[in-house]
Amino acid sequence: MFLDLLKRRNPTLIEAAAQLHKSGHIPANCYVIDLDAVSLNASTIASEAARLGLKAFAMTKQIGRNPDVSRVLVQSGITHSVGVDLECAIAAAAGGLRSGHIGHLVQIPRHQASTAAALEPLYWTVFNEVKAREAAEASRAHGHSQDLLARVIARGDTFYRGHEGGFAAEDIVAVADALDSLDGARFAGITTFPTTIFDRSLGSIRHTPNLETLRAAASRLRRAGRSDIEINAPGTTSTAMLEGLADAGATQVEPGHGLTGTTPWHAYQDLVEEPAIAYVSEVSHVWNNEAYVFGGGLYVDPVLPGVETSAIVVVDPDAGVSSNPTLPVTMPAPEAIDYYCTIPIGDTRDIAVGNTVIFGFRPQVFVSRGLTAGISGLSTGAPKVQGVWSADGSAPLSLEDALSTLQSLNER
Repeated sequence: MFLDLLKRRNPTLIEAAAQLHKSGHIPANCYVIDLDAVSLNASTIASEAARLGLKAFAMTKQIGRNPDVSRVLVQSGITHSVGVDLECAIAAAAGGLRSGHIGHLVQIPRHQASTAAALEPLYWTVFNEVKAREAAEASRAHGHSQDLLARVIARGDTFYRGHEGGFAAEDIVAVADALDSLDGARFAGITTFPTTIFDRSLGSIRHTPNLETLRAAASRLRRAGRSDIEINAPGTTSTAMLEGLADAGATQVEPGHGLTGTTPWHAYQDLVEEPAIAYVSEVSHVWNNEAYVFGGGLYVDPVLPGVETSAIVVVDPDAGVSSNPTLPVTMPAPEAIDYYCTIPIGDTRDIAVGNTVIFGFRPQVFVSRGLTAGISGLSTGAPKVQGVWSADGSAPLSLEDALSTLQSLNER
């Protein structure tokens, strides 16, 4: 589905990825990111958010916390990140994104609260008073008072399994008072996730009951005399839905897949953001009339279940995208390690070991073994790989370091 979108709207990325893999500048098992397209997408989102008075925090987990992307986001007007976990916040900071929001979706572990406080995040979400006290104590030790967001829940709210938790929305006034009483922290606002989700039957997004929970909680706080309430409202964030969230009272949004044009909505409608990411691998071997393709980053976000996967097998990288076959892919079972996926060859007998294979996924690189590489200059016809990074945003293991270690062992 996203491969068709890439072929139609950003074929230059596919062609550049094929050439760069052929030349050895892009390894197999690598998500290739069009930095020029990300810059345009981020600028569009940042501009609309500014017009509406929204704070926009970038979610970078799905692109492997790529530091080259982080630098482009800052240059494009999105200066702060939302860390899905503490490691995400640290990686984003290493790439130049200041910490805008931590603790949501993943709370900060007890003995890492000091590390989180050292980042001086603008906002820190807590699900209970124990976590609030930990945040306050760590922040006080670092010499500042932390703005806290309370995660609120109400009967009928929508959560992905494993994301549940928070304060009862009906108790939000008492919760705010309790957080304000902490030495080292203050109550700043409320959050939940998701506030919007993609509805496949509509081919568009819809608000979840969680958004009404936020509005009701904010109303209780205002009736209690509180103003300047931050309302953090993430979920399927594209430029096209920012005005609706602002009208609903949101003050913070968190674009993630919107930055690469890969929300589920993008698969059904041509939104303003351009598709900006492709997965590149290669044929490892052929066996029993199937081409085995290196995996490692084959995690496909299951937000669109039942969608079949296909890939371009680049038999002739000089012939252009349309001249190379697009074939169905047999993905590894969810319970299996994705060493390989397979492509039934059928009548396409000229597929050979080493052929480039290009997929269009909606990725979650941070839960995989996939690499990432940002490419600049696609819009000017001068593509350049800015760097190759591991799934956690760090530099891949160094061959030089490994050889040096082995040499030291040999000398003993």
